[in-house]
Amino acid sequence: MSRTSQGLKNSKVALLFYVLEMGLGFVSRTVFINYIGADVLGLNTTANTLLQFLNLAELGIGSAVAFSLYKPLANDDRQAITEIISIQGWLYRRIALIVALGALVLMAFFPIFFKKTELPLWYAYASFGVLLYTALLTYFFNYKQVILNASQQQYKITYSYKSVMLLRSAAQILAMMFLPHGYVWWLILQVVFGTLATINLQRMVRRTFPYLNNISTNVSKELRRKYYIIITKIKQLFFHKVAAYVLLQTSPLIIYAYANFTLVAIYGNYMLIVTGITMLTQSVFNGVAAGIGDLIARGDKKNTLKVFKEIYTSRFLIVATFCYCVYMLADPFVNLWIGPGYLLDRNTLIVIIAIMYMQLMRTVVDNFIQGFGMFADIWAPIIEAALNISLSILLGYYFGITGILSGVLISLILIVGIWKPIYLFRWGMKEPLFIYLLLYVKHIAVFAVAAFATTLTLNAILPDADNFAKFSLNAVVTFCLFAFFEGTLQWAVMPEMRAFVQRIINLLPIKKLLR
Repeated sequence: MSRTSQGLKNSKVALLFYVLEMGLGFVSRTVFINYIGADVLGLNTTANTLLQFLNLAELGIGSAVAFSLYKPLANDDRQAITEIISIQGWLYRRIALIVALGALVLMAFFPIFFKKTELPLWYAYASFGVLLYTALLTYFFNYKQVILNASQQQYKITYSYKSVMLLRSAAQILAMMFLPHGYVWWLILQVVFGTLATINLQRMVRRTFPYLNNISTNVSKELRRKYYIIITKIKQLFFHKVAAYVLLQTSPLIIYAYANFTLVAIYGNYMLIVTGITMLTQSVFNGVAAGIGDLIARGDKKNTLKVFKEIYTSRFLIVATFCYCVYMLADPFVNLWIGPGYLLDRNTLIVIIAIMYMQLMRTVVDNFIQGFGMFADIWAPIIEAALNISLSILLGYYFGITGILSGVLISLILIVGIWKPIYLFRWGMKEPLFIYLLLYVKHIAVFAVAAFATTLTLNAILPDADNFAKFSLNAVVTFCLFAFFEGTLQWAVMPEMRAFVQRIINLLPIKKLLR
């Protein structure tokens, strides 16, 4: 299958599961708040943040291994593939030990860390312990899924793993609603279904790549020396992993430091919306990273730049539409969903949307940087993390949650928005940076015109939404209207969009019928 057709297959499957996951996700969060409480939800979020800190020990091994697999997969070099996966398993078992020991040390400080909460301390230990168990499953068993990612077969991960996770969410909802001690059952089901999902994923990998069935994690020194490039990339990726953790995980901790678990939960409600949009965008572009890696591995420089422009333009259409819709619809949705007491300040929402835009659009540049294996700019994530933490603490002291998130945004603009494109185009693409700047400016200009036209139209036709039926209608109209204006303008002024649409049309059955 071609890279495009394989990517479309991944996207269709991921999109279906996205709809199911999002529906269950919102129901689960609503039930959690109503039956268990916002404080427990905030504690659960904080425990997950602490675990992500320990997962820094992963060092970016998965990304380094995926990069190393692109060329052997393109050449069907089974011996190299087996050796690389063996090295990953060998490394992951050592990482699992580090994570487990770090968890024991961290749990010793729980009485200090969670002293502000009125919840029993066992809640923190149980939440953290369950999340730790599911993380260790990845280090010992699930790591082989990297070969499905690298070979553009993510749909098999979705079928085998996420289907079980959907059943888990449904079971947890029912347990919280109808069983005594609902949170205890939530934790038990987390363990049971996490184990079942791991078993299912293992079977899928064995069926797809049977030559990996008897893989050994006892790696010789000679084999480690043979693939020294993986260790080099891991060392570089560690700093990028630190920056990613700081970006995604420290905000709830800082919010908790300045406020309480309830505000963490309120922030988490909005982040559930952002996470849902992120999942949807990933569903649409699922498998793109592996296709990019394969393209770069084949050395087609001209086509690489062409594909970059097409992916950037098509992704901008989706991201811009979602950002506009969140700005217009997030507050009415939260108000109808769980009430006006869970609304954030409007300025805070704008900052969240700006962060969401930076995060969703950075993936285009990041995927190409990963495809080139360019992780040597270790100073960039160090500066990004330092700016993120220092500015979040400083601005949070003066401006509360809006200041905390503004610190995140500033670090993103400087490193992700400015440095990363320079790094990619100068040392990866080896193309003039002006190409990217022109592309960026055109898209922002089109967005401004589309947003202005959509807002004028909506103000004239949309009624107030005082129930979910009216809100749903408003949401559909808002989404379709902005997407129409944005898509039409992109088609008119951007050849990249026309090329992308033609690429998709070439794969549709209707073209064969017309012949």
